[in-house]
Order: sequence, then C-alpha cells, then structure tokens
Amino acid sequence: MDNRVSAGSAANAFERARFTGTASEYFGIWIVNVLLTVITLGIYSAWAKVRRNRYFYGNTVLLGRSFEYHATGKQIFIGRVIVFAFIVVANILATTIHPLFSVVTTILVLIALPWLIVRGLRFNARVTSYRNVRFDFTGTAGGAFVSVLLGSFVAFLSLGLLAPFASRWVNRYFFNNLRYGNRPFHTDPKVRALYGALLVPALMVVLGAVLLAGLIAIVLVGLHASEGGSVATDAAMFTVVLSGMYVVVFGLLIIYGLAGLIYRAAVHNIVWSSTRIDGRHVLRSDLSRARYAWIAISNVVVTVLTLGLMRPWAAVRLARYVTEHTAIHIDGEIGEVFTQFQASGTAISSEYISMEGIDFGF
Repeated sequence: MDNRVSAGSAANAFERARFTGTASEYFGIWIVNVLLTVITLGIYSAWAKVRRNRYFYGNTVLLGRSFEYHATGKQIFIGRVIVFAFIVVANILATTIHPLFSVVTTILVLIALPWLIVRGLRFNARVTSYRNVRFDFTGTAGGAFVSVLLGSFVAFLSLGLLAPFASRWVNRYFFNNLRYGNRPFHTDPKVRALYGALLVPALMVVLGAVLLAGLIAIVLVGLHASEGGSVATDAAMFTVVLSGMYVVVFGLLIIYGLAGLIYRAAVHNIVWSSTRIDGRHVLRSDLSRARYAWIAISNVVVTVLTLGLMRPWAAVRLARYVTEHTAIHIDGEIGEVFTQFQASGTAISSEYISMEGIDFGF
C-alpha cells in the first residue's frame, strides 16, 4: 500500500500513518490482562490498560516513528481509587444522613465532572509522546462544562437536531487546547459541513421509524380485517400492539446506533481535516462512513458470537482502519521541523509524571 497520498504535487503530499500490530500479538497481551484482572478482582485493570495502550501506541507509526505511552499502572490505580472513594463516601452520606442528601451528592458529582474530564484529558495528553516530545492539554473545567456537558444536553433536548453544534463545541474544545510540546493544535469545523454529515443519519432514523410504524399498522389492519370485532381480536390486537412497541423501540435503537456510527465517521473526517498543528502542518482523515460502520458492527457481532475471544482481532482491525486513513502534511523539511519541535518541548516538569491517572475514555 502506498504510504503517500498526492495532493497535487510532492510539496503537498500527505503521509499516511500505519498500524503495525497484529491480532495474534495482541491476543497474548489481552488474555493475560483478562486473567489477571479477574484473579485480582479488577485491581490489575489499571496495569492492563497500560499494557494495552503501550501496545497500540507503539504500533501506531507516523513518518517512520511510533507514539509512546508513559503512564504507569500505579498512577491509573491511584486515580481510580480517588474517584471510587468519592462515589462511596457520597453514597454513604446519602443513605446515613437523609435520602434527600442524594440530591446534594448528585450536584457535587455534576460540579466535579468537568474537573475530572479536564484531569483525564490532561493526564492522557501528558503521558503520550512522539519523537520524544510530550503532548499537553490546557483546557479548563469551565470549558469542559460548556462544550461537553452543556453541548451534550443541548443535543439531547433537540433530539439530535443541534448535534452539529455540540460536535463543533466539543472538538474545538479538545483540539484548540491540545499542544505538541508548546506548539498548538487548531481546528474550526464548519457548522454547514457538520450538518451535511448529519443529513444521511437523520434520514436513516426518520425513514426507519416510518417503516417500523408502517409495518405495525399493516399488521393491525390485516388482523382487524380478518377477524372482525371480537374479544379475541381485541386481545390479539393488544398483544400485537405491545409486541410492536418492543419491535419499534429495539429497531430504532439499532437504526440509531448505525446512524450514530455513520455520523461519527463523517464528523471525524471533517474535524481532523480542518485541524492544523502550529498553524502550518495539516491533518487529514478519509474514513469511509459505510466501511467504518461495517467494521464496528461486525466487530461487535463476531465478538459476541465468540464469547469475547475475538475481541483482540476486532480491536486491531478497527485501529488499523482508522490509523491508515489518517494522514499529515508537514510544511517544510521533516528533520528540521521536528528538531524545532524537540527544542521547544523537551522540558518535562515533575507534574507530568506525578499526576493521578484519572483517565476517562473521553
């Protein structure tokens, strides 16, 4: 496979990333992680995450060099203990003081959540490096509240109609606060493009709902016409209506999930392709929405049918597809550019190493 995507001339070439891992290699890591996590009643999961991330980061290759993951299991374990202790204390207070105190604890959780999101993003950025230069995240809790929590709430209340605004807010918050060394990322996905990404998923949901409702209506009309008005018919119609409700809800969940995958791939392409590093170096993503959805869905099906044993194959398959459809154009001579990056990003404070691993999968 050619690693270069021509954009008109050699000067504008995009270099594709590569994923060099294999399912057989990762299976050995995964099965040990699962067994030790079970044996230790979940305690080892922190160290399991480190082993997993080091494998995937280390096999993600860009411009001939791979990424590195520097977190330790101890950091992540301490972070999880802090969050778990907070939840336990909040529940104990709610049950021993007064049931209404649960309202207070809920408010405290909502207040803490933006801070936890920032800590998680900052931790994951700072324990990631490329060519010996660490990433960083400079966002604030206030920004997390507006872009993540408020944005999600707006998208939910609008039944998805305002989802493009939420997508723009959250991605601008993440990328515009991301740093490589001291060089900023910047993205500005256009709302019009994001609404274009929503068009197909929205049509899928609407048409799916209409088809499901139409099928139920046809069954009811046919049943009424064949049986006539009787107690038995009324009971049968009630059964059909009840069953139909379950079918509609289940069917809509499947359609909504598929539409969500298609929307996610399209937004990924739009956001990454509008992202710059240091104002010069251009990212690009060209995922096929249909292919991405097929890989995600078939991964779930195969994993379930094999009782989880094909999970390593599924994880590697998806990682390889997303990675190999991501590219970068470096504006300038690569060696000189990264020498400048390294000169500006070699200083690593003790905070990079001592942070607790509050590492939500954001």
